[in-house]
Amino acid sequence: MTFSRIAATGSHLPDRAVTNQELATRVDTTDEWIVSRSGISQRYLANDAERTSDLALAAARKALTTAGWAPDDLDLIVVATTTPDMTFPSTACIVQAGLGVTNGCAAFDVQAVCSGFIYAFATADAMIRSGMVKKALVIGAETLSRIIDWNDRGTCVLFGDGAGCVLLEAATEPGVIGCHLHADGRHMPILKAPGVLEAGQVRGNPFIEMDGQAVFKFAVEALAATAQETLAAHGMSGEDVDWMVPHQANIRIIQSTAKRLKIPMERVVTTVAQHGNTSAASIPLALDVAVRDGRIRRGQTVLMEGIGAGFAWGSALVRY
Repeated sequence: MTFSRIAATGSHLPDRAVTNQELATRVDTTDEWIVSRSGISQRYLANDAERTSDLALAAARKALTTAGWAPDDLDLIVVATTTPDMTFPSTACIVQAGLGVTNGCAAFDVQAVCSGFIYAFATADAMIRSGMVKKALVIGAETLSRIIDWNDRGTCVLFGDGAGCVLLEAATEPGVIGCHLHADGRHMPILKAPGVLEAGQVRGNPFIEMDGQAVFKFAVEALAATAQETLAAHGMSGEDVDWMVPHQANIRIIQSTAKRLKIPMERVVTTVAQHGNTSAASIPLALDVAVRDGRIRRGQTVLMEGIGAGFAWGSALVRY
């Protein structure tokens, strides 16, 4: 039987870090207000010339170097993003060209907003298990700064840009233990960016709109439920998890979810203070940080979970 395992991780952030103090000079807010409500102290913003694919490419190159893979070793490239370079072609195809892949491997994007990486990860895992591919690059990459209303203090302080990725490969023993995905479109109104391009003009608001209290309440319930579902499906509990790597949206959501799972915060990877909410990039960014600083080691059990607009959410249990 074929399984998949994580061969390597990678991540990349833009050069420019924007602190809460700097934001306070542009919008009616304070460092204390932002930290108390979200746990965020700074975020990284892409410059005018940087595209989502640029961030994705930089992360991918780091992972390929770590694994010792050549670009043409890849059988699949999946990019999870809400902020693609263009309407089409897919950002995954742009990344494929940027890496110099010439073998014609499959490449496509996944749009599940902040849960996009979990959706892309589960898709690649299933394709490896089925025997369709043997080596896959799964990326979460965003330039959310492009769809933020910088006059809306309720949203502009929360989001940042970045990219993270993993390389998955076929294995004889399970590295990826299991994944569970869910969605409920009835909750669409509480988090959305409703603007669309129509006849060359933007129709509707192109910026993120969010009911923060409603999102918080739904996220805590859904994340705890999907994590418990994934653990229970494999006869495990929070006590069996070495590290939880959650979507980095809000420190209070992370703390509430960890408490419900009985996972102490000392075993939770958090980067929200430094990165803000980077949507589909947040989980692989945090994973790569913890792998590279030595916290996450081979043989340890890692629980990843994410939730985003849609609403869409999911979790993945991995033996790293």
